[in-house]
Amino acid sequence: MTVYPAIDLKYGVCVRLMHGRFDQVTNYDEQPAARLAAFAAAGAAWVHIVDLDGAEAGQARQHALIGELTRAVDVRIQSGGGVRSRSDVEALLEAGVSRVVVGSLAVTDPETVAGWLADFGAERITLAIDVKADGDRYVPALKGWTEAAEVDLWAALDRYPPGTAHHLLVTDVGRDGALTGPNLDLLAQIVARRPDLAVQASGGVATLDDLAAARRLGCAGAIVGRALYEGRFSLEQALAA
Repeated sequence: MTVYPAIDLKYGVCVRLMHGRFDQVTNYDEQPAARLAAFAAAGAAWVHIVDLDGAEAGQARQHALIGELTRAVDVRIQSGGGVRSRSDVEALLEAGVSRVVVGSLAVTDPETVAGWLADFGAERITLAIDVKADGDRYVPALKGWTEAAEVDLWAALDRYPPGTAHHLLVTDVGRDGALTGPNLDLLAQIVARRPDLAVQASGGVATLDDLAAARRLGCAGAIVGRALYEGRFSLEQALAA
């Protein structure tokens, strides 16, 4: 299982949101390049970078900075936030990003995103579906988690039949940034229903046991943010786990 240390960028600095709320921001690092270099030095094979300004605005805001980061540090980067057009995908790939994360559009315009998967290759794009619990359903949260989709998670995934996509990042918004542990039940359901997808767990990772549990479920990756920034464990320990 790949551990993806996370860098969430807002106004050019590293932050974390609580439950995906843009009015609940904690600043952690004024120098994202130094943080990225530290992750690479600790042994990270991949780093997950999010343009939060882009996610909130619905259009790319920090592609130039992300390009600077990819050129500055030798580590593979998965990045998204505000990706709404083919030119956004092309810009990130040309900037050196290894895999582009497509969020809201993956739910609202699957035909377009399916075209990108076919054109750029399933290894270059990660579908990101952020969900909120709605009774016994999980509903995708859109546009920086400010709106709800008209379909549930399973209907959204059905729009990408086996063989069309490969990487899927799922965030339980209710757990994101809260250090309450990942939603293992939801992850288990996804892994069981869609074994063709390499699932990345996101939201709530607080302990090394959380990472071990995600690995046992069959997750291909896990995003780790606040737990690293607050010293719950080191990246070296996470990679070993």
